[in-house]
Amino acid sequence: MTWADLPPLGTLVAFEATVRHGSVTRAAAELHLTHGAVSRQIRQLEQALGTPLFERRNRAVVPTEAARTLARDVGDALGALSAAARRARAAAEPGRPLVLSCEPTLLMRWLIPRLPLLAEAAPGLDLHLVASGGPVPFDREGIDVAIRRDDFALPEGVPAHPLFAELIGPVCSPEHARRLSSPADLAGLPRLHTRTRPTAWDDWATRAGADLPAAPEQTFEHFSLSLQAAASGLGVAIGPLALVHDDLKAGRLLAPYGFEPDGSAYVLLAAPAAGDERVSALLAWLGEQAGRLLL
Repeated sequence: MTWADLPPLGTLVAFEATVRHGSVTRAAAELHLTHGAVSRQIRQLEQALGTPLFERRNRAVVPTEAARTLARDVGDALGALSAAARRARAAAEPGRPLVLSCEPTLLMRWLIPRLPLLAEAAPGLDLHLVASGGPVPFDREGIDVAIRRDDFALPEGVPAHPLFAELIGPVCSPEHARRLSSPADLAGLPRLHTRTRPTAWDDWATRAGADLPAAPEQTFEHFSLSLQAAASGLGVAIGPLALVHDDLKAGRLLAPYGFEPDGSAYVLLAAPAAGDERVSALLAWLGEQAGRLLL
């Protein structure tokens, strides 16, 4: 077996990322390289193949049709290499924990309080938790599985297992809830917002067919802060059901108007080579816990 026709691997990685992102700048950011380094890699690949791969239009780079086909094949090959490396790493480290990435507020308010139940259901399952949101860098950070809300383009070729739909609704302290019989009553209480989901109130109003009256407003950086403020009696926040489920059961928060689906859902993403029995056990347990959100 010879590899005489194989260009340097680094050139293929830079090329595939540039085609996938449609941008040298974004490819460079993903690969932690400079713009110039990625450009040089692409030129080196073009020289090795003896053909241009991009049309340069002002500052834009447009892949040729042959380049698009090559990028798909290279992406499949890199995925296979990544999966092989992950399998080898797992074989070399049989006791390595399963690395689970989860959006921070969901991790803190829903997943961590339930981990003792996971220890009972799957005593041999050792998890290492990573708080993170958005796209999942499986290859760069050694992540095996990730829980994400599907409000961004999910990666191609990565299994996405549905967990639960996102349900949202106004939540507040029991004292404030006694004053709320219709959405018009929201005028008398501060409306709590979060910067991480600034349209949450408008999304709920649209889904519920409610008109939001004018009210004092306060904005917090994260959902966890706005929900704590609501439980402390500072006003009314929009609460995703998964994030407030335990507070509702404990009576710290009430949802006077119930919950509405916002059109998104949470999924478990599994790295291509993470299909071992630990992932199956985790998925089964997560599905059981997700089902209890609707009880």
